[in-house]
Amino acid sequence: MTPPQRQRQDIVPEPPTPQEGDGKPGNPERMYVVAGPDGERAELDLVTLIVARATDPPPSASPEQAALLRLCAAPLSVAELSAYLHLPFSAMGVLLTELLTAELVQARAPIVRKARSDRSLLEAVMNGLQRL
Repeated sequence: MTPPQRQRQDIVPEPPTPQEGDGKPGNPERMYVVAGPDGERAELDLVTLIVARATDPPPSASPEQAALLRLCAAPLSVAELSAYLHLPFSAMGVLLTELLTAELVQARAPIVRKARSDRSLLEAVMNGLQRL
């Protein structure tokens, strides 16, 4: 039995580049808009916590926005959302800015825990345990 052989594919020629005298721009037209008309973005960190205000996404939400709103039922950081949705931080910033301006999500600073507990609290707990 002979092994299957790969068939050769025809090479598709590249489209001709426009000449300078054609009057056509050299760059293709954008098929999407990255940001709103003002182009401003919210100040977000990778550790900023995002919480959804609404339980159900509105019907006008894009699939990415709807998935983001479902994930944000509990507070998640921007880094976690980016990883779960497989989107880069820049795209996540645009999505979150749109949701923040529509007041569908709330951004808050992360909860910072102290490195060490208060010594007086630990002594009070130890004294209380010794009295038992």
